[in-house]
Amino acid sequence: MNILVVKSNNRPDGVSSKMYDTFMDTIKEENHLDVAVYDVFKEDMPYFGQDYFNALIKLQSGEKLSEIEQRILDAKQKAKDLFAAADLVVFAFPLWNLTIPAKLQTFIDYIDEAGYTFKYSENGTPVYLMPDKKIIFLNARGGDYSLPEMQKMEHAVNYMRDIFVGMFGMNVTDEIIIEGHNAMPDKAEEIIKNGNRKVAETARKLMQKV
Repeated sequence: MNILVVKSNNRPDGVSSKMYDTFMDTIKEENHLDVAVYDVFKEDMPYFGQDYFNALIKLQSGEKLSEIEQRILDAKQKAKDLFAAADLVVFAFPLWNLTIPAKLQTFIDYIDEAGYTFKYSENGTPVYLMPDKKIIFLNARGGDYSLPEMQKMEHAVNYMRDIFVGMFGMNVTDEIIIEGHNAMPDKAEEIIKNGNRKVAETARKLMQKV
């Protein structure tokens, strides 16, 4: 099994960073898993914007690309190659300011491409091009966004579901969410411990499937 782990938190003590560590530590002795890591805070990832579209125009006309244009094409291609090669993609990410980190958004911008992850039918509806790819979410959020009054404010896991299930038609096989540790500091240690136990269980299940 080819696994891509997308690490999306550069805080060493961040809870989603610890979830990433737990996952990687659990599978590190499994020789039958081919694991690649894409750390969005360590990769060269120019933000998606006009530089990318300028590069496409220049490629068509044969013009020389600027440094930033070449960088964004190279970064986009690397993300696409790693994503395409993976049978399973694991995303470890926090909820920051009600949404995902900007660097993770850039990774999604790189792979959200017509003709790659999806295409349009004659009626304009999306057709899934990678429906067999499996996805796992490892998410941490300090508040309790499972509460009915908080659910509509959560734009991290909900957004990721909309992209990978709704737009790409992929199968989210597991979601491990650690939440409420900031809102309930007296229970934080127990909440984080139980969440990481579930992360380890999910990783062990993968090892058993090989």
